[in-house]
Amino acid sequence: MPVTKVLIANRGEIACRVIRTCREMGIPTVAVYSEADRGALHVRMADEAYFIGPAAARESYLVVEKIIEVCKKSGADAVHPGYGFLSENAEAAKRFKAEDITFIGPNPEAIVSMGSKTAAREVAIAAGCPVVPGIQKTMSDEDLLAESQKMGFPVMLKAAMGGGGKGMRLVAKPEEFASSLARARGEALSSFGDDSVYVEKAILQPRHIEIQIFSDTHGNHVYLWERECSVQRRHQKVIEEAPSPHVTPEMRKAMGEAALKVARAVNYVGAGTVEFLADADRNFYFLEMNTRLQVEHPVTEWITGLDLVKWQILVARGEKLPMTQEEIPLNGWAMECRVYAEDPDKNFMPSPGKITFLRIPSGRNVRDDSGVYEGADVPMFYDPMISKLSTWGPTRLEAIDRMRAALGEYRIGGIRHNIAFHEVLMEHGPFRDGALHTGMLDKPFWKKKEQGPNLKFAVAAALMQEMDAEERRAAKPASTEGKPDAWKHWGKFNQI
Repeated sequence: MPVTKVLIANRGEIACRVIRTCREMGIPTVAVYSEADRGALHVRMADEAYFIGPAAARESYLVVEKIIEVCKKSGADAVHPGYGFLSENAEAAKRFKAEDITFIGPNPEAIVSMGSKTAAREVAIAAGCPVVPGIQKTMSDEDLLAESQKMGFPVMLKAAMGGGGKGMRLVAKPEEFASSLARARGEALSSFGDDSVYVEKAILQPRHIEIQIFSDTHGNHVYLWERECSVQRRHQKVIEEAPSPHVTPEMRKAMGEAALKVARAVNYVGAGTVEFLADADRNFYFLEMNTRLQVEHPVTEWITGLDLVKWQILVARGEKLPMTQEEIPLNGWAMECRVYAEDPDKNFMPSPGKITFLRIPSGRNVRDDSGVYEGADVPMFYDPMISKLSTWGPTRLEAIDRMRAALGEYRIGGIRHNIAFHEVLMEHGPFRDGALHTGMLDKPFWKKKEQGPNLKFAVAAALMQEMDAEERRAAKPASTEGKPDAWKHWGKFNQI
């Protein structure tokens, strides 16, 4: 399967991430961009860039025919979907295959099998992977309540066709069931176009632990250890780390083998993640499988020393996995913070706008996966992620302390962000002790506080913005096709 020129059907930091690996491999890249992303970093980094429509993703990044058209125009013979957008769209994968375009991801059948949480549970059960007790048969709301009472409260309502916390409700007692079910169905319908909801027995204060797996077309399957993603807000991941402070070597082996049972059951190919819930006694249960590269893959790359995007490309070319299970390293500890354009003092409200000043932390064992630069806009139309800041250390506490120091170097002007929130979290006693669970942020520990250095920085950033205004107005936008013509401004606007 040819992979000689890659179109990245995505934007932001993941598009930049894929471009960097392709550049190392000597593979030319093609970016696509919407009206809102004309000046985006991924557009400037790629060898070619093509305009594909309005800011709304449904009119640009999600239109498969536009992606195929750019492939034909540019000569790209492969598509990397990143995560989100088309990454878990089975119909898109089929269309690319029909056009002889290599999809750098799993086969459509595996995407379909894991796309529905209820169907995925059935696959996991058949494969011998432990699952949370639950009810997934189609039945009336009244019968669903009756079955839930038999199983015992509390229970968790979950959308069958999606994730990310959408359509999810914890129900503590029967009296709350009807109203919670109605809200879960409504949210599932608006988020995924399907109001199907199923019920699981609630595991109180669970840990969210996932296994990174990789498979090739030759029947080889490996797991690249675990990541802990228990620090969440509204069921959205905030901090990720690898390995997990909760997992013993015996548990790691058992979880890895359970994850590979699921992968083999659907003849999986490529990068995937099998997610589990674990209780205090180290019992673990299948949650779902994400048939794509995860946002948090850098922490796995830190502890293994491997490039997962490179592995994806090699597998898509039909090559064998570069390592066997016994050869995969596990070295040290890695921590990742998701840096968002959001205001912690206003209930984490998104804060789109222009970045007027940017100083990115650096140094030994510090990595920043970013899709922005000084002078760039954070659009209101997409996820407000600015970057993923990650650190490595020989031990967990060393990785945390290095993260705390790196956060202290990070400076962003022009928009609100959550860096100070992460700084507080790095000093939070239960977090440092590894006493993690998915509800640990439900009790707010964030308190608004004025910080002297930040106030001085705000003044300095404002002065710099005024001084640079004339220079910024002189910058030209990227061209709509082929190589962007803004390269001569690279040194001015991209200090990374």
